[in-house]
Amino acid sequence: MQDETSLWRESGLRLSGFGHYYPRLLVENESAEDPAGNAVDEAVIGRLDVRSRHVADEEETPAYMGVRAARAALEQAGVTPGEIDLVVFSNWTDRQFVPEWAPHTAHLLGAERALAFDVCGACTGFVHGVQTAAAYFGTHADWRHALVVSSERFSRRVRPGSKGELIVGDAAGAAVLSRGAEPDAGLWDSLLISDGSGRETVTVYPPNGWIRSSRELVSVAADSHADLAARMLARSGTKMEEIDWVVPHPGTGQLHTAVRERLSIPEERFITNYETRANTGSASVPIVLSEMALDGRLKPGDLCYTPTVGSGWYYGGLLFRV
Repeated sequence: MQDETSLWRESGLRLSGFGHYYPRLLVENESAEDPAGNAVDEAVIGRLDVRSRHVADEEETPAYMGVRAARAALEQAGVTPGEIDLVVFSNWTDRQFVPEWAPHTAHLLGAERALAFDVCGACTGFVHGVQTAAAYFGTHADWRHALVVSSERFSRRVRPGSKGELIVGDAAGAAVLSRGAEPDAGLWDSLLISDGSGRETVTVYPPNGWIRSSRELVSVAADSHADLAARMLARSGTKMEEIDWVVPHPGTGQLHTAVRERLSIPEERFITNYETRANTGSASVPIVLSEMALDGRLKPGDLCYTPTVGSGWYYGGLLFRV
């Protein structure tokens, strides 16, 4: 097991803007439809609690969706594309050799002076992207703004007709990471952990590239969430009851329940949009933060914790004050 850790509390970095994009096609799951699935579906998914999900068309590539989420994040942050020094793009559902999505996204956005590259980490990709961007600020004293984009077409990674198809969706989320945080505000901590012993927990293999989960997924993920929370809270001297919003990557409804119970998190502070947007991979955390910022739930001074797990096996999170 390896972990890659950073403490950013004195860095002056803050998440200054959020944005999201949902594909045009909204698919409604029938309210009475709850297929039994197989034994793994029962263990991992359980009851079908996704009411709707978005599915991208051919035009809505990861770059297309990412640019639109990025524009919204830049507008909220008050930053122009020309001011962006770095673009980090997370995606696992459309992995390819070359070209990567980040340079194309930066070009379409007009961020021509930015260094741009892709990261993966499966569903932990947003955490990976923010932590990577923060690390780059440490070696580039003149940089002011970075853009982290997470864009996924999860609908392409599930077997057609399976129960899994009903709980995944497509979306893009973005966040601007900027210098200039007020004292005790901004990014406090990030932690990304890899554990190769869990590599078979979730897999996507040729020839079809459909995701497969082991029936132990929920227990492995709950253990990872517990370990992550213990480490991050201890490192920052924070108690769970001091956190205003827990915004996790929403694997499945079964996992939500397991994590809330394991960590004693009140349901009103455990925020996902899983029921209406489904599991959107690495985009899941930034799209929720963007929705919360737009509807006024996310307020200055709020303390946020964003735990994620992903195939690899990875788990990681961010701790930041708005």
